[in-house]
Amino acid sequence: MGSTEDRRERRARRAVVGPANGTGAPGQPDATPIVPLSVADLAGAIELSASASWNQNEADWRLMLTLGRAWGIRATDAAGRERLAASVVALPYGSEFAWVSMVLVLPEFRGRGYASRLLAHALNELAWRGIGAILDATPAGHPIYVPLGFVDSWGFRRYRREAPAPAPAAPPPAAAARASGREAPAAAVRAPGDADWPAILGIDRPAFGADREALLRSLAARLPRAAHVAERGGRLVGFVFGRDGREATQIGPLVASDLATAGALLEAALSSVSGPVYLDLADRFAELVPWLQARGFAYQRPFTRMVRGLKTAPGDPSRIILVAGPELG
Repeated sequence: MGSTEDRRERRARRAVVGPANGTGAPGQPDATPIVPLSVADLAGAIELSASASWNQNEADWRLMLTLGRAWGIRATDAAGRERLAASVVALPYGSEFAWVSMVLVLPEFRGRGYASRLLAHALNELAWRGIGAILDATPAGHPIYVPLGFVDSWGFRRYRREAPAPAPAAPPPAAAARASGREAPAAAVRAPGDADWPAILGIDRPAFGADREALLRSLAARLPRAAHVAERGGRLVGFVFGRDGREATQIGPLVASDLATAGALLEAALSSVSGPVYLDLADRFAELVPWLQARGFAYQRPFTRMVRGLKTAPGDPSRIILVAGPELG
């Protein structure tokens, strides 16, 4: 796990972000206060992500609102209805860092500074507690986060499959592993059982940099047919999970000790689902791209994993093949 800055230094950085609430103008009252969100706000939260054509569904929002902290701004629309106009989520992983995501504003309320205020509020809350912040930035968001103290760590790219493609002509990932000299003995892939959880968490903690058992167990329960583990020589060497989404199934996270194992897990997970699929592939595993393209996947957009209040990115990203998603880490 990456080492953290002195907690007093993090708290001092609150001034860099700006006011956490209010308009930012001294002495002026705030007509649209920032309020905490809960599962009672699910309907408004789903409306927010749908308005941006994001993939989160009710289960995603329920998970984030249960495991993390979220804030929003309610405002009155042209028809006189009070709506959840904007949101932000901070999903903590232990006491070292939290994932910042779901910075959303309904189209009719954009241009009022709601996103900036909510992001500042979330970062200030984390800094006050001495917790680092991590987020996955799109190219459009990247220049916004740099002045706030975020720095680049590593990147990944999103790929989408509309529907299963015919049997591909491209070599499977195991063949790509042999070609790159990264081959390992074949691993047996199977569904996970209750007895596998200590080993799953033992693989995930050093890779991700924190304990995310609650998240992984939630994913395993949501889409059990996509959940697989890889076993070699009597021990687990990788796992993959997935989840349903508003627009597509998301496959990930996928953590493995080698490329051949990653390929076997990916093959099993993809074979278990039909219809549109998203996956977020770490840039360092670009040799898997031709295989994905032969399976009907098309490139969508890049993301940069950025950190604030941490000297380095946590964990060992060399074992993370697919991330869980920009909203989860």
